[in-house]
Amino acid sequence: MITKQDKNQVRKKRHARVRTKISGTAERPRLNVFRSNKNIYAQLIDDVAGVTIVSASTMEKEFEGAGSNVEAATKIGEAIAKRAAEKNITNVVFDRGGYLYHGRVKALAEAARENGLQF
Repeated sequence: MITKQDKNQVRKKRHARVRTKISGTAERPRLNVFRSNKNIYAQLIDDVAGVTIVSASTMEKEFEGAGSNVEAATKIGEAIAKRAAEKNITNVVFDRGGYLYHGRVKALAEAARENGLQF
């Protein structure tokens, strides 16, 4: 019998493979993206110290509207870039979290680039 693999398990395996190659530092943190069915989350992570420097998500009180569409991802990309600028961070390493660079992940990345983050 052929059994279909769980999509999230495959994504986690892909993410682990990518994470062996990329890591965030204090000077160039890792921009991590996580998307669920209802929300999207972004964090700037310093892997050396093991701390989250800046985060933004559609779960925050100031966010309005649906959290699971391209418009929401664009707003989160803008928010994470502005918060990074407040901490004097311009260069980051993009970690797409094992997701395809398409749709919400792509919208978040492009919005972050347009608002000052370089990757």
